[in-house]
Amino acid sequence: MLDVQRDLLNGLDSRMVIPLRSLKHFPKVKLPTRLTPIFTIEGEEYLLETPKMGAVPLRVLSTPVTSLTKAQDQITAALDFLFQGY
Repeated sequence: MLDVQRDLLNGLDSRMVIPLRSLKHFPKVKLPTRLTPIFTIEGEEYLLETPKMGAVPLRVLSTPVTSLTKAQDQITAALDFLFQGY
């Protein structure tokens, strides 16, 4: 899961996350890359399942594996596309 919530709201007991799915286990379907960008994490490709974004209790999240800060523009574009259509 990709945590997309700002740390400004650390007092909340939940976090907004977007699931990341390994492309090895994802059916070959054509999805808009702007909505579902692909990221390489530890040598494996993952699809950002932006439409499945939701809140999860903080207690279910474990130690972060990596940071996708460098992909912030792609992630923001996917969220804009989901909520605004552009």
